[in-house]
Amino acid sequence: MGEEDRSYKKGRRKKSRSDAANSNKWVSGSEADGSFKARQHSKYETDSAPRKSVIRKQIDPETTKYFSEILNLFESKEVDMEERAVICGNALEETRGKEFELATDYIISHTLQSLLENCDVNHLCAFLQSCINDFPLIAMDRSGSHVAETAIRSLAKHLQDMEVYSLVEDTVTMICRVIIENLVDVMCNCYGSHVLRSLLSLCKGVALDSSEFHATKSSTVLAERLNFKASRSDRDASSHIHQGFPDLLKFLVSGMLNSTKKDIKTLRVDQYSSLVFQIALKFLVGYDEELLQMISILLGCNKEDFAEGNSIKSNVVQNIVRLVKETAFSHLMEVILEVAPEVLYNELLKKVFRSSLFELSSHHCGNFVVQALISHARDQEQMELMWEELGTKFKDILEMGRPGVIASLIAASQRLKTHEQKCCQALAAAVCSGDESPTCVVPRILFLDSYFSCEDKANWNWPRGVKIHVIGSLILQEVFRYHSRYIQPFITSIASMEADNILEAAKDTGGARVIESFLSSDATAKMKRRLIAKLRGHFAELSMHLSGSFTVEKCFTTSNMSLQEAIVAELLEVRSELSKTKQGPHLIRKLDVYGFAARPDQWRSRQASKLSAYNEFCATFGSGENKTSKNSGFLSDTSEKVSRPETIKQMRKEIADGLASSTPFLSKTAFKRKPKEAKERGKKYAKTSADDDVSERKKENQRKRIKMA
Repeated sequence: MGEEDRSYKKGRRKKSRSDAANSNKWVSGSEADGSFKARQHSKYETDSAPRKSVIRKQIDPETTKYFSEILNLFESKEVDMEERAVICGNALEETRGKEFELATDYIISHTLQSLLENCDVNHLCAFLQSCINDFPLIAMDRSGSHVAETAIRSLAKHLQDMEVYSLVEDTVTMICRVIIENLVDVMCNCYGSHVLRSLLSLCKGVALDSSEFHATKSSTVLAERLNFKASRSDRDASSHIHQGFPDLLKFLVSGMLNSTKKDIKTLRVDQYSSLVFQIALKFLVGYDEELLQMISILLGCNKEDFAEGNSIKSNVVQNIVRLVKETAFSHLMEVILEVAPEVLYNELLKKVFRSSLFELSSHHCGNFVVQALISHARDQEQMELMWEELGTKFKDILEMGRPGVIASLIAASQRLKTHEQKCCQALAAAVCSGDESPTCVVPRILFLDSYFSCEDKANWNWPRGVKIHVIGSLILQEVFRYHSRYIQPFITSIASMEADNILEAAKDTGGARVIESFLSSDATAKMKRRLIAKLRGHFAELSMHLSGSFTVEKCFTTSNMSLQEAIVAELLEVRSELSKTKQGPHLIRKLDVYGFAARPDQWRSRQASKLSAYNEFCATFGSGENKTSKNSGFLSDTSEKVSRPETIKQMRKEIADGLASSTPFLSKTAFKRKPKEAKERGKKYAKTSADDDVSERKKENQRKRIKMA
């Protein structure tokens, strides 16, 4: 979802003579590199405003020299801010009638961007209003698109000034109107599409470069689906940096729907127009009427079809199932499922995707739609419908190379608190047959591709030098967030891995995350220490790796006293080299390596105090079932029932803060430093309490006398 517009980014390459030459060959809105061809998209032209052919005029040498001098003046940094604003205003006045030619010139366009960033709002709006008829053509040009975006970004900076708000609103209104007249051409152009998305952002009131809405990275989407990051729908509107234009947003979207309705079949499978529709859908959350209208048009049905009890026509269902196998529409469908109201989501699940989930899971585009569908499930009933089709297909889905579907199912089961044990059993059975030892489960998931591409799976072994599978790593991280009673085969497997394999996994970023998630789980301290003990002798080596340093820190906080001392002793030998790395100073400070080197006995005492404090904290705030043991580590067997790992992390932070003076947390010794003061405070408190009691008795007697009278 949120496919990156790579061709747009290519427009930001370094200056060259060929680029400058190509910028002079711009004809009818198309570039010499063929990024947009008018003839190819002529069928998109609207009857109301057919696009005119424009031939780019040559820029005279005097104008070129003038803007070159301005650029040199700015680069010299000899001009203060006030003078710069005056120069920018004068220079923009010189662009009158030549805005299109200057904005689409590769060299001068950079100077023009600087002028628009530093000028006052009056000159900015005057420039845009002067070139308003050519704005769509500027937006569709490789160089001009950056000028258009700079102008939109500069407009956003002035929205806090209410004195000029109406001026900015009038200018934005003019831009929206001229864009609507040329909407389809702009949407289908790689540069114009980006400018249009920025215009929508301005109207919505969000940052133009906000990653929340623009070209969202697949890693961000995956983190949301696997519960590693809060979804956009659950977050507040922190990305809103200014007040937007809600009426203009509705006006622009309405114009978009009216202008594209007859060409929607083509537009919804176009790469660049799909990106525009995606961001428009996200911005319409909260405007139910407009949102449902857009979704119905994109899906090719009526809004009434989404009402509960109505039936979506069979031909529409078949068409949607076919469309989600198209790259551009599959991204679009993912966003539709993300923003769809509950009733609409339920209708799509039951009437469109039901009975097609496994088929779509096998498709290279459709499987992402299935992931989105699973990730946005609202309740256990919906999860049950999806489990009926996919629950027995874990092995088939993994063999087809679609592990993201499995990861989404596991994450959804955790979020909705349903099918947890079934998910774990199905995953273990997919990689380990009933007659095999469960010790092979974790290694096979770590190397999904290697295992499922192996013909002789029974004799598969840990592949040396092969990078750990990203989705396999994420699946295991999710698994170790389950309660230990569901994941015993996974706990047994990771704790039984050979020392060499554990070390190799710890050096890999994905493998290190799996080890850390296991150490953060509610597995027994004995199983955790079994794994940590296999890394003895290698902690110094691991600490030199950025990802490995986190594993070392996690091993330390999870270990008992003897293992902690062994870890610090190893780091002490490489403290000089470790201190020169990026992560070294933090690790040295966190584990108090220098304190161990200087005074080992005091270091042991501090660690014992921390352990005692943690046990006392658990005894005080934990459940009545928890009984701490004397020799347990920070994550002892008995402390596992206190809370989830996130809460334990908070506990540790509070404990660490309370140990700044090397006194146990919740210890009474901290109050014995000034016994005289404490004694005086005690006397004062006792006297005050006694006085209060006497006063209260007097008041009570007085009330009785009044009552009797």
